[in-house]
Amino acid sequence: MNISNIEHIGIAVKNLDESIRYYEDVLGLKCYRVEEVEDQKVKTAFFKVGDTKIELLESIGKDGPIDKFIEKRGEGVHHIAFAVKDIKKSLKKAEAAGIEVINKEPVNGTESLQVAFLHPRSTFGVLTELCENKK
Repeated sequence: MNISNIEHIGIAVKNLDESIRYYEDVLGLKCYRVEEVEDQKVKTAFFKVGDTKIELLESIGKDGPIDKFIEKRGEGVHHIAFAVKDIKKSLKKAEAAGIEVINKEPVNGTESLQVAFLHPRSTFGVLTELCENKK
């Protein structure tokens, strides 16, 4: 894979507004974007920390991936996302290495990214997201 950087760290939260206040009022960060991805049943908020972003994720529907995650594990770190140069090639390489791929093809994510996930069963317990900027 051709990973250039950590794109973001995703954190599952129950209440986006309360979480934003913590990141802004306590940590002194500034939320620069709030966005919904309806097909993934999630509302997100982004903060920049150096060259890396923090993505807060709140479920906007029952049975969405964030709702299921919080129900099973509680709030907390949900995934780590890596920026890649060629997401389709990266997915093929992961599959060839025996990694369980959740998304066989990239899907639309936030901030005009194409994204795909690798299952934590085959990534040592860490849900891994691959991201490619399509701008």
